[in-house]
Formats: sequence, C-alpha cells, structure tokens
Amino acid sequence: MHIDLNACTGCGSCQVACVAENNVPVVGKKEVARHHEMSWLRIDRYFFGDYENPNVVYQPMMCQHCDNAPCENVCPVAATNHSSEGLNQMTYNRCIGTRYCANNCPYKVRRFNWLDYTTADIFPANEYAINGEDHVFGSDNLTRMVLNPDVTVRSRGVIEKCSFCVQRIQEGKLTSKKEGRSLRDSDVKTACQTACPTGAITFGDLNNENGELNRKLKGELNYKVLEEINTQASVNYSAKVVNRDEAIS
Repeated sequence: MHIDLNACTGCGSCQVACVAENNVPVVGKKEVARHHEMSWLRIDRYFFGDYENPNVVYQPMMCQHCDNAPCENVCPVAATNHSSEGLNQMTYNRCIGTRYCANNCPYKVRRFNWLDYTTADIFPANEYAINGEDHVFGSDNLTRMVLNPDVTVRSRGVIEKCSFCVQRIQEGKLTSKKEGRSLRDSDVKTACQTACPTGAITFGDLNNENGELNRKLKGELNYKVLEEINTQASVNYSAKVVNRDEAIS
C-alpha cells in the first residue's frame, strides 16, 4: 500500500468506509474515553513550522502488515501469523486475548474487544438493554442486516485489526480465476482506497513491476514509518511537501 500525504486532506472517508466494510463496532463516546476505541484505521495529525501559523499533515495509520512483525512472535497461540501473500492475518477463534501483540505493536493499531459490541456471543451478562427494547440492541434481524456478510463478526475477548480487506482480495482472485487470467492490481481495491476522494491511497501487488503501486514507490519522497526498528512495513508513505511563498503569508 502507498499513501500520498500530499493528497490526504484528513476528511475521514477512509475511516467510515473501513467501519462499514469490516463490521467494526461503534463503541460510543464513553468507551472511547476509556481508550476502548475499535476503529481499525485512525488519522494522526502532526503540526510543524511556525507556532502561530503551523503547517499540518494528516497521516492515515492502519496495520502496517510488517514482514518482520513484532506482534507475531509474542503470541503464545499463534493467533496472529504471516500469510504466503505477505499479509499479517488474525485467526479470531484461536485468539485467547492476552493482548501481547497489541503491547508489542509499535504502531498501536491493534484493537481488543472489551465488550460484546456486535452481539456475537449473545450471553445476557455481556449485553446491554437500550430503551427498554425486547431484543438486545444489535441482535434482531433487521439491525443485523447492516453487517457485511463477507466479514467475520468478532466476539468478545479477541484482538482485531486491519486486514487489507482480505475479503476483497479473495473476491478479486476468484473473479480472475473464473475469467481464466492472472490477478491484476485493478481487480482489488480496499475499502479505504475506494472511498478516498483525493485518490491518496494506492493498493497493489509489489511483484507487478509495471503496476501503479510500483510506479509510486519509485518516488524520492517515500518512507516507511519507524523504519529504523526494522519491522519491514508493507505500507509506504509519500512525505508532504510544503512550498509556501513567504511573500504571500
């Protein structure tokens, strides 16, 4: 993945798309205040330059899918592991909730399900009755129709994170197989890439030397976050360039 910080405006469309696509629960203000946020993608803001009139840069931050991932070697049950395609993937039904991986992640992008937000357990002790409804919120069929059937609904006590929209990758592979051809970069677009109004996010195959992704990776402004700790992240960023005419300001 490549993210152009010169194009990113911090609008948050990628966050909303990720929540809708991957059945990420909306936990509410109270839980966020307790640092129990569940969003797989966050947008960090950095200010630099003049104190009175600073420059700002927005940086979307999701799981970096590191090739040398510090989260994988601390999991006692191998719930987080590396796929043959380079994805850092989660096995939800194997996770026992030690949170060692979240503690060892330098990017702090892993989320722990403290409560049964999406009624995947349906244990009465874990559920909240809202407004005196007969059904626990989220358990009736009409409400559950909002969920994406292609993505697992996670239960309480497991870690979850960005998956690079693995369900979309699988859909692209099946489509190309049905059409009797190899997979192309244009066949797979993540939810955040699709929703980005400025086209700041590019997702593709690193092995495709003629693809759009590799063209952008050749830029001199590219960098990886915390590259010095050798996590070998799969997400590349293009540094923001500020060329402000001081005579105008």
